[in-house]
Amino acid sequence: MSRGGFLRPARHRIIAKMLVRALIGILLLGFQVAAIAYARFVPSRYFCWAPYDMQTDYQVDVWVNGRKLEPREIRERYRRAARGTDNRSLQHVIDIFQQTEERYHQGDRALIAMRYLINGHIRGEWRWPPE
Repeated sequence: MSRGGFLRPARHRIIAKMLVRALIGILLLGFQVAAIAYARFVPSRYFCWAPYDMQTDYQVDVWVNGRKLEPREIRERYRRAARGTDNRSLQHVIDIFQQTEERYHQGDRALIAMRYLINGHIRGEWRWPPE
């Protein structure tokens, strides 16, 4: 058998491995591009290249079963201060409060009122549960 006959199967395996690696790289980059494009059109921005491009100052008041929680109780319940600053999007802060209620405190009658300021000039208010 000629020397070229022994090299052909090895050459095919090397080319196949290179193609698989290239395909994995292309798929990974494609996912990143799709996630970044998606993140530009949603408020949460979890997949953005720069998710920390806004600063949200907030103050939250919480009532549970008709009783207003003290700042210490808010910190214990949500692991967030009643008043603070977050360098992520407003939606991230909202998600923390909303998901805590929906996952861990479903039986409580909680009302959340959050006032916020985005980047020092956009004011707003968010309430949970939605009316």
